[in-house]
Amino acid sequence: MSDAERKTKETAISLSVEFEPGDVAIEMPCGFLRHMLELLCHHAGWKMRCHADGDVDVDAHHITEDVGIVLGKAVKEEASKQYRNRYGWCAMPMDGTLVIVAVDLSGRGSLTWNAPFTSPSCGGYDLELLEEFWKAVTREAQFSLHVHTLVVDNNHHLAEAIFKGIGRALRQALTVTDAMPSSKGVWI
Repeated sequence: MSDAERKTKETAISLSVEFEPGDVAIEMPCGFLRHMLELLCHHAGWKMRCHADGDVDVDAHHITEDVGIVLGKAVKEEASKQYRNRYGWCAMPMDGTLVIVAVDLSGRGSLTWNAPFTSPSCGGYDLELLEEFWKAVTREAQFSLHVHTLVVDNNHHLAEAIFKGIGRALRQALTVTDAMPSSKGVWI
């Protein structure tokens, strides 16, 4: 299990993650983000504990980005313990929505994001913050993530398809292997 935390004037985040199925307990004032993280953990096959508090009276930006930072740090630490498959991908349908997700545990953080939300919010949550969340995760965990939307029927389905697809792609990429996953001879 890997633990990470972040405390600022704006937020207080503590998180632990383990790459095996188990209980997920997430306490935070952002119900929509909590729901997305629960979906991520379920599809990734992760056990997670997270407590997050922040200045949501301003908006959800700080807590969203800081949870992403802490999650990215914990994922990097847990992933570095053993060789992993490195690559993962998923085509995730959600009713009339289809998203393609691909992950490369490259040691370099980058995000390619094509997620055209048709309204600014869902459940009172600012949807542009989802990209900020994944920027923080990929930067801190140092993996490349591609999210490409092919068709959208509604914004909730798009957000769910993204988190479920990333969960499945990460499950595949993080599968333990005996082989060095890079031709460079260096792992993460």
